Amino acid sequence: MSRLRWSTAGESHGLALLAILEGMPAGLRLDLERIDAELERRQGGYGRGGRMKIERDRALLLSGLRAGLTLGSPIALQIENRDQTIERLPVPTNPRPGHADLAGCQRLGMRDPRAVLERASARETAARVALGAVARQLLESFGVSIFAHVLELGPRPARADAWSAAGERREALRAASEFYALDPEVEAEWRAIVDAAKAAGDSLGGVFEVRVQGLPPGLGSYNSGPERLTARLGAALFSIPAIKGVEFGLGFDSARRPGSQVHDPIVRAAQGAAFGRFARASNRAGGLEGGMSTGEELVVRAAMKPIPSLRMGLSTIEFESGESVQATYQRSDVTSVPAASVVGEALVALCLAEAFLEKFAGDSLAQVREAWDAYLRSLAQL
Repeated sequence: MSRLRWSTAGESHGLALLAILEGMPAGLRLDLERIDAELERRQGGYGRGGRMKIERDRALLLSGLRAGLTLGSPIALQIENRDQTIERLPVPTNPRPGHADLAGCQRLGMRDPRAVLERASARETAARVALGAVARQLLESFGVSIFAHVLELGPRPARADAWSAAGERREALRAASEFYALDPEVEAEWRAIVDAAKAAGDSLGGVFEVRVQGLPPGLGSYNSGPERLTARLGAALFSIPAIKGVEFGLGFDSARRPGSQVHDPIVRAAQGAAFGRFARASNRAGGLEGGMSTGEELVVRAAMKPIPSLRMGLSTIEFESGESVQATYQRSDVTSVPAASVVGEALVALCLAEAFLEKFAGDSLAQVREAWDAYLRSLAQL
């Protein structure tokens, strides 16, 4: 059993994106249509730009499957780019504020933002969504579910109790929402906010939340910083372009409260609970303590800055002349917070699948399940 590893390749306007996932156990039945469904969700949401009208993302399986079951060998996926214009696109003559352009050019020692932006583009996240769709199918086979929704758009939040108020209607509410949110009452106002930003040549950010149910306690580790699940999830979400903040549970609000209003008392679990005799009376920690999952619901939120490609333009400097000019504008979204929530789901799924397979190692799904069942028995005896 090798450690779960993943990588992507491909440029924003190149021939295709490639995604490779190593370490998945053999014997998992994989639904390829669900991968395409996640790719389609990533392309949706109100406020998207012209690129989404060009691309129709579908994943082509290149390796790792036979008769619908994983082989245990690397899984390779390809997503074709319809906009294959990399050789014809002009080289921007100035770096765009808020992008990777300037720092990337300084790193390379080149006056060619195209060499940077083709890979720094959020287009690459399509490959990660495809891989995340594989990882979540592994987790779901053990009763773990992952769900993201948008909490805030620009200055306007959804209702604070949207998650609990939605109840069993969550899937239906999100599917009906142009913003992948659970508060129908805020939709009209959000559309107006996006339309106003578009008319002004501006952009909008927001906040999304990912919730994971069914995680056992003990995933991750307390042994070292890099092994802590908190650190790994945070790093995964920060790897999404434009994410500027990540918090778990109470998050930053925990710094403003006394300890008695932050930490979760330990109580007896309900009879027949899946993970033994212990539970928490509350979940202010968001399902993580000491770098490990607690068995409670994982709750993580990510803040996305407004997209830096502004039609109104921001000041920058020409490489050759050194003159102050308005930055080059390339087509872009007004907001992509809904899409970012889909990417967030995928990255959380990949991170948790990695931690899951570390704890319940095996070359085949049957071996992983044996380790899982043994662990559940040990929890019941603790």
